[in-house]
Amino acid sequence: MAWLALGLSILNAVNKQAPKSKTEQSILNAVNKKSELIKANPHYGEPISHDLIPKEYVQKYGITNLFRVELPNFWRMLYTLTNNDTKVQIIAFVLDIIDHPTYDKKFKYRKK
Repeated sequence: MAWLALGLSILNAVNKQAPKSKTEQSILNAVNKKSELIKANPHYGEPISHDLIPKEYVQKYGITNLFRVELPNFWRMLYTLTNNDTKVQIIAFVLDIIDHPTYDKKFKYRKK
């Protein structure tokens, strides 16, 4: 459940700033809309190649898959899918909502 708490804490931080900032408001609106799309189609996001998944996520959360959804202002929402152990059910957990520079650093992308 640590990954769920992480996603909620980031979402809460964006939610707090939303009334004061149009940027955070647009990100929050996009997260809500994209979350509905993910509920309807868990594979909505762009899958990230297994060898590109940051080791931080594998070590902290034990994930085996990662999906990316683009948000306004070059922000990204990252989520993983897991099977419920007792039923056949797919659950999506938001792992991170990050700005573009943080995303580039996390995935070790370099500017040319």
